[in-house]
Amino acid sequence: MKLIKSLKIAVVAAAVATGSIMSASAQDNTLLGAGSTFIYPLFSKIFADYAKTGVKVNYQSIGSGGGILQLTNKTVDFGDSDAPLNEEQAKKIGVPVLHIPMASGAVVITYNIPGVSSALKLNGKIIADIYLGKVTTWNAAEIKADNKGVNLPDLPIVVVHRSDGSGTSFIFTDYLTKVNGEWEKRVGRATAVNWPVGLGGKGSEGVAGLVKQTPGAIGYVELAYAKQNHMPYAFVQNKAGKFIEPTLASTTASSNVELPADSKVSLTNTANASGYPITSFTWAIIYKEQNYNGRSKERATQLVKLLWYNIHEGQKECAPLNYGSLSKSAVKVAEKILKEATYNGKAIL
Repeated sequence: MKLIKSLKIAVVAAAVATGSIMSASAQDNTLLGAGSTFIYPLFSKIFADYAKTGVKVNYQSIGSGGGILQLTNKTVDFGDSDAPLNEEQAKKIGVPVLHIPMASGAVVITYNIPGVSSALKLNGKIIADIYLGKVTTWNAAEIKADNKGVNLPDLPIVVVHRSDGSGTSFIFTDYLTKVNGEWEKRVGRATAVNWPVGLGGKGSEGVAGLVKQTPGAIGYVELAYAKQNHMPYAFVQNKAGKFIEPTLASTTASSNVELPADSKVSLTNTANASGYPITSFTWAIIYKEQNYNGRSKERATQLVKLLWYNIHEGQKECAPLNYGSLSKSAVKVAEKILKEATYNGKAIL
C-alpha cells in the first residue's frame, strides 16, 4: 500500500492540497482527469513521464463512477472508466462523448488465508456463490474439490467488495453474470450493485487494505495492486476449462480481439483457451466537441495530444506494470476515435 499511496500523492498533490478537484478551465499546461483505480498504476507512470513535455496531469483515482460524474459536471478534462457509459450516464451527459481505449488489465481474486501459501484454483460459479453468501468457509467441499492437497482451514470467508461506483466492480460482476445464472438473476452487472454480503472498501486501495488485514478475507483488485502489495491471487477457470494464472501473457491473450468502431467491447469469460477470464479494457472518455465551458483551443489540443501519447509512446509502460498493451488494430481504432474530437466543429488532429 505504501507504493500506491506515494504514487497517488505525487500525481494528485495539487488536488489533495486544495481538498477538491481543480476546475477544467485552469491553466492549459495542467490537465485534469479522474476515475478508474484499475488503471491508476499505469497512469501514474505515463503521466510522470509526460510531465517532461511541460504538461502536467492531475489524476484522481476515485473510481470509474466518480470519474464519469466529474466528466458529466465538466470539472475534469477526461474521465476514465473500465466500463463504457451506460444509457443513463450517456443521457445525463446529453452530448456525444468518445471512448478511447487505453490498455487492458486483469482483475484478480485475492485472499488472506493463514497457512495457505499456494495459489488457489477457483471457478466462476464458486466465486459467485461466495459473493452470494452461499459458500461461507474456506474448507467448503466446493473449494476443496479443485484444490486437492491444499490444507484449507475451517475459517469463515469474509467477503470484501468495492463501496464506490467502480469499473473494477463492473468487470467483476460482468464476469459473474456470464458464468453464474443465479448471480445474473439476483445481482447482475453494474459499476455499483446491491451486494448480497460483505464489507465495502473504497477504491482498489481500500479493498486491498481490508483483505490484507482480515484473516479469511477474499476480494478483487487489479493485478498491479496485488503484485505491488505482495498479495496472493487465484488461478481462475476459463471457458475452455483451464485454470489460468493472471499474467501479462494471459491478459494479452484475452484482449487480442478486433475492436468495433466505437471500441466498446466486453472481454470477460474469453473463449481464448490461454486467456485469463476476468479481463477488460479501460477507456479515457472525453467530450467529442471540446469547445465548452470557455475551454481554449490550446487546452483541447493538449488533451488530445496527451491521449495520443497514451496510445502510442505510453504503451511501453504497460508490460512492466502487467497491463496488456493495445494491439496494432486497437491502436488504429483508438486513433480514428481521437480524430473525431473537434473544436468549433473542426477536427483537432
